[in-house]
Amino acid sequence: MKNQEIVTAFKKASASQSGTQDCVEVARTADGGRAVRDSKDPDGGTQFYTPTEWAAFLDGVKAGEFDD
Repeated sequence: MKNQEIVTAFKKASASQSGTQDCVEVARTADGGRAVRDSKDPDGGTQFYTPTEWAAFLDGVKAGEFDD
């Protein structure tokens, strides 16, 4: 699908920038959505999210919906 074309390089989550933790990497897609993959296994598969899905996820993070 063209809307799932990855148009930017994957970037590693800031939590894993120190090199001590593996985490996720995120890239933008042609439709403004995001592609997400495991930084430990970048060839293991990629999940794609529409712009609406990604925005809902970010809203949930900001609202603390995923906090322990």
